[in-house]
Amino acid sequence: MLLPRTALLLTLLLVPGTAAQRQKKPALPLVPIDKIHPQANFDPNQFSGTWLLVAVASKCSHLLESSHRSEATSMQVAVSGPALSVNTSRKLDGICWQIKQKYGSTKLQGRYHLQGQRRSKGVEVVVADTDYHQYAILYYQKAQQFSIKLYARSFPVIDDVLSKYEQHVTDATLSEDFIFYFPTYGFCDFSHDFQVLDEVKS
Repeated sequence: MLLPRTALLLTLLLVPGTAAQRQKKPALPLVPIDKIHPQANFDPNQFSGTWLLVAVASKCSHLLESSHRSEATSMQVAVSGPALSVNTSRKLDGICWQIKQKYGSTKLQGRYHLQGQRRSKGVEVVVADTDYHQYAILYYQKAQQFSIKLYARSFPVIDDVLSKYEQHVTDATLSEDFIFYFPTYGFCDFSHDFQVLDEVKS
């Protein structure tokens, strides 16, 4: 059974709403992830390394209510056979957490499946656009919850990349009003004592 803090952390990472919230709202009129094409000739080896979270576009109620409490977030990606090993680092209540996940491969290069907990169907992930050196735009979908994330190798992010990301958001029928930008400082680093949540072994 997940601790309350751990459950909240997973909510922040995957940007889903609660079951009660989903029942109150109709299905979102978004472009389904099955229609999102992965990066052409996607190369996971070039994609590996450190990425810093720049922005998340989503209608998640948690972001709408608590975006002012967002913390700097980074992820470390490594190739693990056909899959990706992803370690995400961020703070929660001033404590650095590291979340270990495995993005399982699918029939499409650049599309992955994050196994859900218990009866959950998991999360579909698509690396839709990246130049490997500056930016990466990823789509995530869990049931009817949908988000588009912009990652960068470093800051500042150039205007052309931000414009490209905003175009992805509008093409998915999400308004730019639902883009939430994350802090560019205060990242956890390897000198911190991390609390570890290992979803790969759970």
